This record gives sequence, structure tokens and C-alpha cells, in this order.
Amino acid sequence: MDASDFEDQVKKISSHEIENVDTADAVSFSPEEEKALARKIDFTLLPMIWVMYLLSYLDRTNIGNAKISGMEVDLNLTSNQYSIALVVFFVGYVVFEVPSNLVLGRSRPSIFLSSIMILWGTLTCVMSVVKNFTHLVVLRVIIGCVEAGFAPGVLLLISSWYKQTEQSKRFGVFISAAVLSGAFGGLIAAGIVDSLEGVHGIRGWRWLFIIEGVITVGVAIISLFILPDFPATTRRLSDRERRVAVARLATENVTATTEDTEHLSNLGACKVACLDYRTWAFVIGYMVIVGSSTLTYFYPTLVEGLFGNASTKKVNLLTVPIYGVAFIATGITSYCSDKVPTWRGLIIASWLAFSLICSIIVCAVYNFAARYALLVLMAAGLWSTNGGTLAYASSAFAGMHPQARGVALALVNALGNLAQIYGSYLFPEDDSPKYIMGFSVISAMLAVGVITFSFLHIWFRRRLRSGIIQ
Repeated sequence: MDASDFEDQVKKISSHEIENVDTADAVSFSPEEEKALARKIDFTLLPMIWVMYLLSYLDRTNIGNAKISGMEVDLNLTSNQYSIALVVFFVGYVVFEVPSNLVLGRSRPSIFLSSIMILWGTLTCVMSVVKNFTHLVVLRVIIGCVEAGFAPGVLLLISSWYKQTEQSKRFGVFISAAVLSGAFGGLIAAGIVDSLEGVHGIRGWRWLFIIEGVITVGVAIISLFILPDFPATTRRLSDRERRVAVARLATENVTATTEDTEHLSNLGACKVACLDYRTWAFVIGYMVIVGSSTLTYFYPTLVEGLFGNASTKKVNLLTVPIYGVAFIATGITSYCSDKVPTWRGLIIASWLAFSLICSIIVCAVYNFAARYALLVLMAAGLWSTNGGTLAYASSAFAGMHPQARGVALALVNALGNLAQIYGSYLFPEDDSPKYIMGFSVISAMLAVGVITFSFLHIWFRRRLRSGIIQ
């Protein structure tokens, strides 16, 4: 099948979906009714997934805070062993993302997402009893496998509820949870380690895993009763609201699953997603961003190196401004991107260029205060592009069959996260405090990102001028 034949096939699938909405479920609605429904979706969906993703990132990245809070010493971890503990999480995480979204496409998100959250929250609690490197690695592998279905599942859920011109702000809200988790992680770690160290004979870093795991399980149970399913199947809306939710998506060529939707086989959905060249362009672009964002796992270590013999509490607190600035930048970028959706590629490329400049300067400047400021600025660029890329990809895949869109988004997220495997080795301890190798590699990746998203911007703009819906 050549590119033109494939494009025709995708258009036929998209047309079939929209015809189902127009003929079988034809419904008219006023702008006021649509706005009221969008607000209801926002208040039902966004707060819940925000809290869930916040806890997801806390549970995934708290190992960095635990490392400098005594875990490294207690488990006799070497720098290489710590990197391995980071890497193994993403092995199962990458492998199970696509299968998880295939399962989610045929199930109820409220049950699927909440259930896997209960599992990884329980396993986070179990992290508190690890005795050695082997225990740590095994648990990280299992948690990675369990948590694999969450992020791509939420991406599919958001892309199934919102029109293309609404998605950047919503993805920005989603990603802001991960940004703030870094700030909260530092504050929580500082508070727990400082106040609970030695309580009941348990080290502070172990309490960190216990408390965060228990909170995760509690929130997961609540989400069972709040999280909506897909627009045509959710029980949180009336029949009229469900029909409007599906019909309004069709106005911007966003396909939605209805009772009349033709189901693709798992292999068929994978084939449609994998044969679409847009999928692989976004995979490359997202790998650059995620690979550069492995800085997240090393912020406590990098800050500790910059400020010498600073206390653990001070180091944890000094990571907070990094995420605070990134949160503000992400919010502003997401809001502006929905105002000019056809310029998303250029906005992402510009942020990556900004982070690239910061990374190059970090390699050349050895003043620790200046390097800390540059870390703050780099984080703003990297986090702003993370949510922007997911919204950009979701918009580009809007016309795909819903099952194929789920696979495409999972592929972007999964293969993008492969970058975290080699990214975990960018900052070895013997390269401190300058870490020239890590910042040099990140600079090269960011340069690739600037080229990739500049290309995507030009490519999609030309398609739109030619009358091709992206």
C-alpha cells in the first residue's frame, strides 16, 4: 500500500465514523448547550485525572528524593545501580503501553485506570520494605508494567472528549500535574524525612514510600465513582449530553466510538497507526523531549552538586522553584497554543531552541548559581513542550479510527519513553559536579527536536493550505 492509498483508507474510516454520528445519532445543539457540556466535562474529568497523574508522577519520581535521603546508603547502591533502578521501570512501561490502550479501548476507563492505580499504589507501599538492590529492581520492574497503561490511557480519554481547538489547555492541565509533582515531591520529601526519620524504627525515606502509596490507593478508590468513561458510553452524563458530546466532536473531524462504530481488530488498529507517517514523526519529536527531561530524576543530585554540603532538606526545597517556573510556563504555553492551533509546531520548536541555548551555556559556565538559574529555565522549556507535543499529536491523529488513535498515542508515549532508558545514564556520579557529558547529549537531542518540530510545522501548514485535514 503506497502513501496515497493509505491516506484514502484513513479518510474512509474517518468519514464512516462521522456518518454514524450524522445519520444514526443526528442531533442539533446550541453554542450555549455545548459550552455548558464542556464545562461539565471539565469539572468531572480534569480535576480527577489531574490528581491521579500528580500521584502517578510522585510515585514514579520519589526514588530521586529517597536516594539523597538515605536509601543509597542503606541499600549500598552505586551510581550505576541507581541508574539501573531507573531504567528497569521503563522496560515494562514501554512494552505494555500499546497493549494497555488496546484493552482500554474495549473497556471502561473508570474501572481500568482506577484498578491499575490501586495496584501501583500498593506496590509503592511495598517499596518501603526493600532490603537490597535486587528487591529494588524487581519492584521497579513490576510497578513499570502496572503503571504502563495509565498515561497513554489518559491521553486517549482526553483526546476522546475534546475538539482539536480545545485540547492544548486540557493537556496543559494534565501535564501541570507532573510539573507540580516535582515541587510537591521536594516539599513532601523534606517534610517526611525531617519529621518522621526514625519514627517506629523506620527510616524517613521508607516513610516517603508508605505515605505516598497509601494516598494513591485512597484516591484510586474515589476515582472509581467520579472518572467518566468515553463520551458515548459514560454513565456520568444524560442520554442527551452523550449525544451532544459525540456530535460536537464530529464538527472538527474527531472520531468517537459509538454503538455503530466498526471495531478494528487489535492487529488492524496497530496497522493503521504504524503505517501513518505522522506517528513516527511525533515519536522522534517526543523521544527528544522525554530524553532531555530525564533531568527530572537528577534534579536533587544536580542541586546537591551545585551547592556542596547543603542539607538534604535544603536540597529538596531548592528543587521546588525549578518546577514552579515550569508550571507557570506550561500554563501560559497551553493557553496560547489553543488560540493559534496551527502554530503549535513552531511554538514547540521555539521552546526547544530556548532550552538548547540554556544547555549549551551550562556546558560553558561553571558558576554554580548561574547553572542553577539555567536549570530552572531549561525545565520551563522542556515541560512546556511536553504537554504541547501530546496535544499536537492528538490533534494530528483526530481523524483516525478511535482504536487506531489509541494505538498511535500509546506508541508516541511508549517509544518516547524509551529515551528515559539511555537518559538514566547521562549523569554518572563520577562526572559531577559539571556533568558535561549529560548536558552535551541533551544539547544534541534538543537540536534534533528543533529540526523535527520545525519540519512538522511546515508540513502541516502546507497540508492545510492544500485543503488536507490533518
